[in-house]
Amino acid sequence: MAHFNTSAKQPEGEYGFSVRVEKIEIFKIPPRWIFLKVYTNQPGLFGWGEPVIEGRSDTVIAAVKELAAYVIGQPVSSIENIWQTLYRGGFYRGGPILMSAISGFDQALWDIKGKALNRPVYDLLGGSVRDKMKIYGWIGGDRPDNIAAAAKARVLAGFKAVKMNATAEMEWIDSAQKVDETIARTAAVREAVGPEIGIALDFHGRVHRGMAKVLVRELEPFKLLFIEEPVLPENNEVLAILQALTSTPIATGERMFSRWDFKKLFCDNCVDIIQPDLSHAGGISEVRKIAAMAEAFDVALAPHCPLGPIAFASALQVDFHAINAFIQESSIGIHYNEKIDLLDYVQNVADFEIKDGYIGLLPGPGLGVVINEELVRELSAVGHDWKNPLWYNQDGSLAEW
Repeated sequence: MAHFNTSAKQPEGEYGFSVRVEKIEIFKIPPRWIFLKVYTNQPGLFGWGEPVIEGRSDTVIAAVKELAAYVIGQPVSSIENIWQTLYRGGFYRGGPILMSAISGFDQALWDIKGKALNRPVYDLLGGSVRDKMKIYGWIGGDRPDNIAAAAKARVLAGFKAVKMNATAEMEWIDSAQKVDETIARTAAVREAVGPEIGIALDFHGRVHRGMAKVLVRELEPFKLLFIEEPVLPENNEVLAILQALTSTPIATGERMFSRWDFKKLFCDNCVDIIQPDLSHAGGISEVRKIAAMAEAFDVALAPHCPLGPIAFASALQVDFHAINAFIQESSIGIHYNEKIDLLDYVQNVADFEIKDGYIGLLPGPGLGVVINEELVRELSAVGHDWKNPLWYNQDGSLAEW
């Protein structure tokens, strides 16, 4: 078991070093999520986390189990010390699997701390800077379709912003027809919802440099909320080229996993919005630091979250606290959520009601989400084996999904 350097000056009261992590439990549940329950030695005091990489669930579960040896037995008040140990305690660090495993523990520890002190996490971070958070909803699916009607439905459901995939498969250099189809879809959505509704387009890393240059210029007239992941994150140097071609804000970051991954983006001054994922980028502890770095470079925050209610609640806790957070992704009704939706595992659904495009401050302690554990246990027997599809171009070569 890992040993921490715990000072004798630390409190031993109701919530101090006397409250320690006792055990963990992992649930793989549909549609494609993992829930982590972290128990303490104090009866009834536990926390929830959501460590997952979509399509690599079993790999993340293995990492969670391996890292548990560094967490079990430790004081739950030492969130930062535990985070640093999980991150720096191994010679190899970072990346989607390890950072997602760390995220789940971090979320759960913040949840425990908030419950123990009967305060929401945003209070423990220093308090809220806003009374409510703007939310956007997905339309159109992976191969965008029926987007005008879907956008209208989202507006009727209370959303003030929507996001859709810009394209399906795209060749490295593709046809004018595919460009025209993207423009036509975007125009249809703008006509359907009017100028007051925000429209974001996710290139999903499907578009390579040559076509991204074409699309960002062609999309300029629609005054988009942002263009997301216009190129793959391993090609982020292209963002500077795209910045020179469009006034549309450029967003990226869902496949970046620590403040060190984001550092070069800020230094290169080539992004307007960052989108770290609270279940992939080190949890609440790390994303609040990434958000603070972004603030110093006048970059906005819009956390990525096509996942479950624990990830969503964690993102909202950071949103309420971070001054540069301007909008939050939600998986309510997303095309991945077959048969079960975001709030189906949640007991305090009313706290997540979207009113005029916003969700108000979550009033409950910790993450502010009350999980229906009975349903979690029932559906963990079903589990999931979700994998993203493999797409191919007409010549048989693999396309980016």
